[in-house]
Amino acid sequence: MFKVPRNDSKYYWTNHAIRKMAFYGLTPDRMKRVIRNPQRVEDGVAENTIEVMMPGPNKKKPTEIWVMYQQKVKSKNEKIKILNSRFIIISAWRYPGISPIDKQIPIPADIFEELKNEGVL
Repeated sequence: MFKVPRNDSKYYWTNHAIRKMAFYGLTPDRMKRVIRNPQRVEDGVAENTIEVMMPGPNKKKPTEIWVMYQQKVKSKNEKIKILNSRFIIISAWRYPGISPIDKQIPIPADIFEELKNEGVL
């Protein structure tokens, strides 16, 4: 059974991200692990977003777990920027296989509109 994550001072979960996590079978702890220890970091397809990736656990059927988030900084001090920031988790997905490096995948128009209607973008 899927456990819905709760918003706290560190993480804010959008409805879109929660639905995608349920669809792909991803847990909130896995999403936090991908954000904290990514293998690859890229600029997000939406404005002011970051996409991070971690490979999936199965080596025979390789997949990548991606998370798109915005980082809201509460402090201007660079040393404590990560510690005092809030992550707004916008979307999560599994990419089948290995994605091309540094090639942005365009965000579908219906997903972009859904995120705009939620007030995330």
